[in-house]
Amino acid sequence: MRLERINWTQAEEYFRHNDMVIIGIGSIECHGKHVALGTDFLVPNKIIELMEPKCDVLIAPTVPYGSTDYLADFPGTVNLGYDVLYAVVSKITESLYHHGARKFLFMNGHGGNNAALQQVCMDLDRKNAMGCILNWWTLAWTLDPAWVGGHGGGEETAAMMAIGDDLVDKSLMADANVKDLTENLKTSNFGAINFRGFDILTRRNVRKMTDNGWIGVDHPTTATREWGQKMLEGCAQYALDFIEEFKKVEL
Repeated sequence: MRLERINWTQAEEYFRHNDMVIIGIGSIECHGKHVALGTDFLVPNKIIELMEPKCDVLIAPTVPYGSTDYLADFPGTVNLGYDVLYAVVSKITESLYHHGARKFLFMNGHGGNNAALQQVCMDLDRKNAMGCILNWWTLAWTLDPAWVGGHGGGEETAAMMAIGDDLVDKSLMADANVKDLTENLKTSNFGAINFRGFDILTRRNVRKMTDNGWIGVDHPTTATREWGQKMLEGCAQYALDFIEEFKKVEL
């Protein structure tokens, strides 16, 4: 059931008997030269679409934009930043809370959104409500360790192949050309440098690290449509199972 496709009386009836809402949260940002800017929006949206035929929980429209300061210099990236994303999601949940929602599942597509979403969850807790954040890409790593990936690498590229052939340009797949700080300070991901096997957290403009925009152990050339389909379907089924357990929570 999609919020945008029902009328207000149907919404009223839904909240008489139900208190849960699913909200996708995405981002429009660089994922390398080979894959579409909307990866972090389209993937959670697709997972929710796969869930919908088996799900009786109200689905709110996916928020397409997120907090992505560190990728903002790549053309096409749209960055709301922490404050605006927090304000937007707070207002969405505040409105739905007013109508009767108490449990919120955020199907998240972008790691930079987590801080704002966690603060929203804290705010909800203070009102005897609850928010949960499902980061689909880390869920995928749990479902199959072979799916572990970085940003714009094989994992996300495979997911996008499963959504649409026009979203990936194989001719533009290339090495990430990640720049290390020194011989011993390695750029391990967009938010960390590795020294003697340990990741030290930091935050830098990604264009200082790579002229391509992707990073990870999973080269984009390893991606297949079949991998993406299996991964998205597995994430959708996990989310459906989680929802049934989440329904049992007493607030």
